[in-house]
Amino acid sequence: MNNLALSLASAVLLTLVLPGFGLTWLAPVALAPVLIACARETSWKRRWLFGWAAGFVFWCGVCPWIRFVLEVHGGMGRWGGWGGFALFGLYKGLPLAVFAALAGFLLPRWWAIPSVAALWTGIERTHGFFGFAWLDLGNAGIDMPLPMRLAPITGVYGLSFLFAMLACGAASVILHRPRRQLAWLLSLVVLLGLPRAPRPQPGTQKALIVQPNIDTELQWTAEVLREMQLKLALLSRARGAHLILWPEVPAPFYVDDPAFRDYAAGVARASETPFLFGAVGRTAAREPLNSAALFDAAGNLIDRYDKIDLVPFGEFIPPLFGWVNRITHEAGDFVPGTRRVIFPLDGHRMAAFICYESAFPDLVREFTHLGAEVLVNLSNDGYFGHSAAHEQHLAIVRMRAAENRRWILRATNDGISAAIDPRGRVVQRLAPFAQTAALVPYDYGREETPYTRYGDWFAWGCFALGLALAGYGARLPAQLRPTSDGSPAHRRP
Repeated sequence: MNNLALSLASAVLLTLVLPGFGLTWLAPVALAPVLIACARETSWKRRWLFGWAAGFVFWCGVCPWIRFVLEVHGGMGRWGGWGGFALFGLYKGLPLAVFAALAGFLLPRWWAIPSVAALWTGIERTHGFFGFAWLDLGNAGIDMPLPMRLAPITGVYGLSFLFAMLACGAASVILHRPRRQLAWLLSLVVLLGLPRAPRPQPGTQKALIVQPNIDTELQWTAEVLREMQLKLALLSRARGAHLILWPEVPAPFYVDDPAFRDYAAGVARASETPFLFGAVGRTAAREPLNSAALFDAAGNLIDRYDKIDLVPFGEFIPPLFGWVNRITHEAGDFVPGTRRVIFPLDGHRMAAFICYESAFPDLVREFTHLGAEVLVNLSNDGYFGHSAAHEQHLAIVRMRAAENRRWILRATNDGISAAIDPRGRVVQRLAPFAQTAALVPYDYGREETPYTRYGDWFAWGCFALGLALAGYGARLPAQLRPTSDGSPAHRRP
């Protein structure tokens, strides 16, 4: 099999392990084919191209819903949607191109297994800096009890490191490398000594999650808005709730609009329950913010959190791409918030993160580090259509719960709304694509995991180590670099 085919095989395997296909048992070997290709290829430039092709196929395979978003909600039309989708795949394929180019310098060495895993993990950590973060390889392990012992210590990146190590080990076996090079895998026995996930505990509190199922392309008039507000108020009536949650919605709900504030205050007063909901805020300069506002049981506005990590091309257009249509229509380009907010809640503390922010582990853990005892994710996944993105987003949020050992209440516009326990397990979920509401359990926690306390120390350490070792490997004499069959060449006498 040629090296391009091997690289593309890894792209397919990486796609299959993530939600949408869910063949998670393939995660430990998903990277093996591309690593074999990198070991066999002596030119870093060709490795770059093979990795780029694999990255393109992988991201297009995992995120096919992006074409739908661009075509339907972005107003780009059929060909514009496909063109924008192709550009997305080419751009997002670059990190895998870098990985493949550099991995070839590491694979001939006796320390190939940990160094390749470190390089993969470190590059994963940079995704958010280059425009779009989503699923990491480690997300495939969300239902694997033993690997998940790493999550509260290293975050999702520890699981990515584990799967990359195993894949490199499999590649080493296929390449007939000396058995002693596999000794690194013996270090994985440390997993048996790590603390297990806590035993499941029933939530002692109840939250009412309202799922409005609002059409993202609905044309808003005063009459339509009044009708929607009446339906939401009726759905928000429930006895026994300690918190009412509305999601991020594609509706003209403005926190600074006196009429809407009176309406929101009335929802809280009628139920005598704190009320957290998604709305549009404003800066002092009247710029729009994607916000979450909390009213207390008496109808007083307590505080507002403004989304910090915005969706490129969805909530703002990067300066060089002004020709691209926006996806959301209820407000102008959003501006990012600057303040991490901890809401008071009946003597406890709560924090909210909004939609796409769930893909940023370090942001979510900062809320917990600041004292949040329960986390809330408000999201509008209606732009995804009926795609696997709903399950993908839920898997991401589940990992955030396990990393921080916190209950997460997830309120979405059209699904998947859910209550997630500190193990990352879904305790209750609402039916998707339905206008509904349900009481779900939750509880408060004060434990601070190592990941909550120290953040991405592991991922950034991997980044530094992976680059340093790749640079060292690149300086080796040519005769010590891999031959075309993947075996290290011998120094000539």
